[in-house]
Amino acid sequence: MSVDKREVLDRIRKVGLIPILRTPSADDALGMAEVLHQAQLTALEIPLTVPGALEVIAELSARWGAEVLVGAGTVLDERSAAACINAGAAFIISPSTEPEVIETCNEASVAVLPGALTPTEIVRAWRLGADMIKVFPASAAGGAAYIRAVKAPLPGILLVPTGGVSVETAADFIKAGAAALGVGSDLVDVTALREGRGHVIGERARLYLDIVAAARG
Repeated sequence: MSVDKREVLDRIRKVGLIPILRTPSADDALGMAEVLHQAQLTALEIPLTVPGALEVIAELSARWGAEVLVGAGTVLDERSAAACINAGAAFIISPSTEPEVIETCNEASVAVLPGALTPTEIVRAWRLGADMIKVFPASAAGGAAYIRAVKAPLPGILLVPTGGVSVETAADFIKAGAAALGVGSDLVDVTALREGRGHVIGERARLYLDIVAAARG
């Protein structure tokens, strides 16, 4: 079941968190997705670096329909973008700004979040038709202070800091003006999953949600 692009963007902003399931296997991704779903996370990114990523996207999209927004990450070209959309991806994320990916998503009315870092790159991606901008690598560029500095002259551009986001820095990123956060290894703990400690991941996910809500409040 497809979800309207505007609703997708509204829901990403509402939950404020996009876990990046960059796992070694498809089974790990499916297991992690289930744990995060149980923790009430409603948006998930499956990077194309995951073996069988398209099949994972298709399976999760069919399993949950509109209940969970299953997006594709590390999408670098037009063909990959189209394949992800056909598999059911509700949004497309790239680590860089690829004009053909943005164009493909816009033509299909699918939310697109290209990666950019400098103000010049961010504005270029926005003008090309990006819905939100993945600021990557955010922590390496200066963290929340960098996001705050960029947002000052560009308040209307929706930024999603990614790269080094943690429970220690999440609140600062939100207070600096981030529309949502991309979170990887600090939340997506494959070792814990394989050891049967999914409850630890779930507790951390709920902690992230609480932090985002408190920072906004």
